Parts: sequence; structure tokens; C-alpha cells
Amino acid sequence: MTSTLAGSALWLLACSAKTEEKKQDVAPPKDPCSDFSNVTENDLNARKKLGYVKESPIPDSKCGNCQLWLPPKDGKTCGNCQLFKGPVFTTAYCTYWAPQIHEG
Repeated sequence: MTSTLAGSALWLLACSAKTEEKKQDVAPPKDPCSDFSNVTENDLNARKKLGYVKESPIPDSKCGNCQLWLPPKDGKTCGNCQLFKGPVFTTAYCTYWAPQIHEG
């Protein structure tokens, strides 16, 4: 009977260890607009120098309505900017914001 209990205890430990491994292997999905893995340190510094922030302090001046805004490509959730590399939030802002010019 002792060997049965010991065997059961080992089995339970093995099962719980596998559950822990699975929990650690699953990483939360990354927000593509916050993924700077392909952006160099120089490009990140350029963003900072331009005063880029995720949320515009000026309600009517956002990257999404800036002349320099590059809209998201098919299937993407964030756009880009003509001045620097990397993802850009529609709601973001930098000191080089310029109103869009609509030709008509």
C-alpha cells in the first residue's frame, strides 16, 4: 500500500510540473503597436527627439490626422510615420504634427 501511495504522489507531482511548464511557455500576445523589436536605438532616439507620445495632449492634433501619417497596411492595427521608423498609434502625437492637406 505504501508503494501505491508513493506512486500516486509521484504521478501528481509530475502532472503539476507539466501544468506549470505550460503556463510559463504561453506568452501574452504582443500589441503590434508597442513592438519595437525591429527598431534600432537610433530610431527610438529620433522618436524621443520629436516628442512622440502615445496619447496626444491636443485633442485635434493626432497622428491619425497628420500629413506625415502613413495609414496601417492591410491587416495591421497601427500605422507609421514619414519621419521615423516603427509602429505609430493613431492617437499619438509629436512636435512635427502637420494638418492633412486634402486636395479637392
